[in-house]
Amino acid sequence: MQLLLLNLTIAASLIGLMSTTPTSKPPLSENNCGYKSCHPIKKGFINVHIVPHTHDDVGWLKTVDQYYYGSNSKYQNAGVQYILDTVVDSLRKDKNRRFIYVETAFFWKWWIKQHDIVKSRVRKLVYNGQLEFISGGWSMNDEAVTHYHSIIDQMTWGLRKLNETFGECGRPKIGWQIDPFGHSREMASIFAQLGFDGVLLGRIDHQEKRFRWQTRTPEMVWRGSDSLGEVSDIFTGVMYNTYAPPPGFCFDILCGDEPIIDDKKSFEYNVNRRVDEFVAYLDNVTQVYSTNNVIITMGEDFNYQDAEAWFINLDKLIYYVNERQLTGSKYNLIYSTPSCYVNAIHNETKNNWILKQDDFFPYASDPHAFWTGYFTSRPALKRFERLGNNFLQVCKQLYALADLGPEDMVDLNALREAMGVMQHHDAITGTEKQHVANDYARQLQRGMDECEIITNAAISKLLEVNIELKTCPLLNVSQCTTTTTNDGFVVTIYNPLSRPVDKVVRLPVKEDSYSVNDLQGTEYKTQVIPIPDFIKNIPGRSSQAKNELIFIARGIPALGWKSYRVMVYGKTNKNIIASIKGNKHSVKDTAFIMDPNTGLISSLTIKNVSIDLSQNFFYYNGFVGDNSKFENRSSGAYIFRPDGPLQKITNKKVDYKVYEGELVAEIHQTFNEYISQIIRVNAIDDYVEFDWIIGPLPHSNKNGVEVVTKYQSDLKSNQVFYTDSNGKQMLKRIRNFRPSWKVNLSEPVAGNYYPVTTQISIKDTENELAVLVDRAQGGTSLKDGEIELMVHRNCLHDDAFGVGEALNETAFGLGLVVRGSHYVTVGNNGMAALTKDIVQRRLLDTWTFVVPVDEKVKYNMEFAGLKRPLPKSVQILTLEPWTGFDFLLRLEHVFEKSDQPQPVVVPLADLFTSFEIISAQETTLGGNQWLKDSHRLHFNTNGTVEDLLYQDYNIVTDYETETHLLRNSIKRHTVINAFDDDSLNVSLLPGQIRTFIIQIKKY
Repeated sequence: MQLLLLNLTIAASLIGLMSTTPTSKPPLSENNCGYKSCHPIKKGFINVHIVPHTHDDVGWLKTVDQYYYGSNSKYQNAGVQYILDTVVDSLRKDKNRRFIYVETAFFWKWWIKQHDIVKSRVRKLVYNGQLEFISGGWSMNDEAVTHYHSIIDQMTWGLRKLNETFGECGRPKIGWQIDPFGHSREMASIFAQLGFDGVLLGRIDHQEKRFRWQTRTPEMVWRGSDSLGEVSDIFTGVMYNTYAPPPGFCFDILCGDEPIIDDKKSFEYNVNRRVDEFVAYLDNVTQVYSTNNVIITMGEDFNYQDAEAWFINLDKLIYYVNERQLTGSKYNLIYSTPSCYVNAIHNETKNNWILKQDDFFPYASDPHAFWTGYFTSRPALKRFERLGNNFLQVCKQLYALADLGPEDMVDLNALREAMGVMQHHDAITGTEKQHVANDYARQLQRGMDECEIITNAAISKLLEVNIELKTCPLLNVSQCTTTTTNDGFVVTIYNPLSRPVDKVVRLPVKEDSYSVNDLQGTEYKTQVIPIPDFIKNIPGRSSQAKNELIFIARGIPALGWKSYRVMVYGKTNKNIIASIKGNKHSVKDTAFIMDPNTGLISSLTIKNVSIDLSQNFFYYNGFVGDNSKFENRSSGAYIFRPDGPLQKITNKKVDYKVYEGELVAEIHQTFNEYISQIIRVNAIDDYVEFDWIIGPLPHSNKNGVEVVTKYQSDLKSNQVFYTDSNGKQMLKRIRNFRPSWKVNLSEPVAGNYYPVTTQISIKDTENELAVLVDRAQGGTSLKDGEIELMVHRNCLHDDAFGVGEALNETAFGLGLVVRGSHYVTVGNNGMAALTKDIVQRRLLDTWTFVVPVDEKVKYNMEFAGLKRPLPKSVQILTLEPWTGFDFLLRLEHVFEKSDQPQPVVVPLADLFTSFEIISAQETTLGGNQWLKDSHRLHFNTNGTVEDLLYQDYNIVTDYETETHLLRNSIKRHTVINAFDDDSLNVSLLPGQIRTFIIQIKKY
């Protein structure tokens, strides 16, 4: 009976999956969703779009489950299940009512628990446009510290669930980024590629907001990518009151505002006064916007737990304000949605909108509150998320290559959903309470544990042997049980990149000498280096490992692996070299010079390009105040506000030891009791690694300590530096300057900090210096020739933006210790090919699996998922099981047009070793709509940024010239659906990502 039930479950899953393509639609007789469902607007009036909504954080003050079920109310009175229950009931009472919902993670948690009768009612509400999904991601992601891989994944997962459930009527049309703390250019590009018609923003800098209000320019066309040109254009609007209702008009049970009382016999009757108050508010709003359509948000955090309280009052508000049209009022109120609002603007005017080509960073809410601290807050969690993305791609690839069955899908989905939650703007940002951060880490660890079941099953299937491969999740503290408790073990290195790679493998071991052999019996050179005490003493570490074994795995196949047999090779200590051979330390073409008087690096050479370069650690004291006024704002989880100038960590000579060999050269530095570092070069990489260990941070300073590292060079960078946008494109930054408005900085340090997701760089007329990071961090260049990155921080006072506790992370009873790396490289101008290569290899790093040697087990020690590697300019961004027997495939041109203008053609025929692609049909970026069916609203633009924005600047810059390039739109291939080899060729333009649902035939 259990087997029968299992088979029935699998069959039901297959039926559900096979019916969920991007073309799924409800019956035509019921399909009145989308723009067809919008209430008509009135010509000659100002149409006021009343948008009922709730903003439901996927964790913040409470965990995800606590928010959903409504528990732990001491932190917040919020229960999402009650919101969805009561909204559905209220919408059914009146077909005029509208409501939008955003966070698919919460909706799906609610949906799977509903009775079929409730599901039928909800479908009717969706099909007639009363309930509309906006944005549709698993969460409302942050835009500063998220990587575009993870953004696309979390959007795709949320959109897939909506598409599976509601078809075309569940497809969002508008991005709804009302609460993230600043907005990125790459996010605009992603929204455009998802097929959205617009994006609405809540938070922009207070100075920019004032400027846009004064010039009536809160609406614009935002060009998300110079490489993609007009294809990446998207209509963008900034909302008047972030996302809150007008003051005094919150009708939620959480609010104390006065309801609208229309019983004329009651002494409480207040209709005329309340309408007057609302109209007065509208009079202010209409002074800002340039069309006859304005949007008024009616909702707040976790509102509508008793939805009828809202709708009763909104019904009255709409009726009584509109009643004044009989006496000359110009306002027409309608229930609406963001989609209907944007569509109304599109239909009203053919104006040429201002074109925006920069971003909205950094964000400040007042003169002393720059939200740049969260670029670094909770650095360990930020690194954990980056590892989660790495492993998710490995997991999805192996699932597809091994063609695992639907019974394994639940394990894969656990990591998909945990990673989706991690992108939330109060998760990866580090702006949540500590117990919530712990829960995020717990969810992510569970997801990775379940995906390890997938990878083990997939590799075992491809090997045709049943083995239990283990990962080593604690390599950051040089700890791995398998490598330290066995005299022999097999190391399998999986490569998720679309081209072969070489990899320096480092494994913690307890002996002094090992042999490493591959399948053919070839013995590899090895090196053993002692693990320094500052790593052995990291709190919580429990390992017998004394050394690290190093060897180079060469030519690891694309989407494949190589395995190596490692055996203890006596105890001669022959591979350890611990001597100082002068001040220059090099391996192959990479070298650095140490100053013996300071113990610090003094110059760097890579491939014959040399620059003077020093590196050291410093700290800021965090400002402490009572937050009663702007000048008293504290530094906290959100806010970076230094109190005084930068302080050097130590004025003493830094102690160091040198270890050199053929494979690596290392300098082990100790700066003080809480900062140590390893400077490392190796035989295959064109960079110097700065591997830092920081913590526990001291508490003797009552202000908190915000630690930064600075790289000081002799480059003449002329106030300019560059940071990436979500890891995709590089943006030019100019000190004390904003491209779209005039800035006045009351906080000159914090106001020049920007999010660094993958890299920050400076250059002069000859050379360029780039620092690549292993997690998101805040960074800047406050002086010419310098790069500064914040790596760890504790803030012992709250900054009064809601989290309600200090940022003071601990682990094992002590302050949190963080270990991380910067990858520093130099070259002549135009070294994008080098930095992109490093970013790809670090972001989609090889994944290590280990298993004790078993002489009875014989298996293939090498596997390649691709029959031929792809060029460095192309990456298989996504290969994952999709619906039914289909896969989702994304191909990406990793270079921008300014880096490499040439398009690349990728033949899909006969590409994979495990299966053959028999057809491929292109979709929008999210995989939820056929590209041929995507017809986005077009908004005209004048193609320029107004000259008035720059007229008084003394700085000389070519920024304006750079941002006016590439006006031409891109002609995109739409559908490939044929069986002959010649047609399965995909052309990729620079910066382009193309998404396909592919049908396969197994070999």
